[in-house]
Amino acid sequence: MTDALLRFNDIRFAYDPRRPVLDGCSCSLARGDRVALCGDNGSGKSTLLKLTVGLLRPTEGSIWAFGRDRTSEADFYEVRCRAGLLFQDADDQLFCPTVAEDVAFGPFNLGKSRDEVERIVAETLAELGLSGYEERVTHKLSGGEKRLVALAGVLAMRPDVLLLDEPAAGLDEAAVARLADLLNRLPQTMIVAAHDRAFLAAVTQRRWQLQQGRIAALGGW
Repeated sequence: MTDALLRFNDIRFAYDPRRPVLDGCSCSLARGDRVALCGDNGSGKSTLLKLTVGLLRPTEGSIWAFGRDRTSEADFYEVRCRAGLLFQDADDQLFCPTVAEDVAFGPFNLGKSRDEVERIVAETLAELGLSGYEERVTHKLSGGEKRLVALAGVLAMRPDVLLLDEPAAGLDEAAVARLADLLNRLPQTMIVAAHDRAFLAAVTQRRWQLQQGRIAALGGW
């Protein structure tokens, strides 16, 4: 038996074959882990998160998730239902006219009833301090507000694993503190990619350091 939820085995990936982004990357995420994913710009943090849910596919190596290897699009459909990815750019994630519609999209796709979805939307927005935003037009929100609405859409899916790419980007100090408090209260296993070391230390237990295409160091804070 293993508590591992995700495992990356010798992953290699490149946008340009002459310049690999990931070059033999291996690591595993156990149930209950709260891991900081650290690295310089361009080190592959966002790429690794996208590979996890099948938005990109490795050129070599394998991805094991929730009990089995994942290779096909059908394999990754289940992964996307169980691992929620917050994109680095909120504009890549928001596509419905209003906040409520955007947050409701995932639960509706999971087959939830309208009453269930309305409850989930209200609860999730309240958790993020966004009550009253239901009818706000998403493309007119500030950058920080878009970031929180995108996160609400991920949390509304009630995933087992959270994959958060720069979740505090664009937020003011008070919003970052509220976000850290919320993440610390959530039960999910998570990987958090960010440059803010203080924020990472507040919401995670250990770190992976991406360097030269591999996890070069694993340890606590």
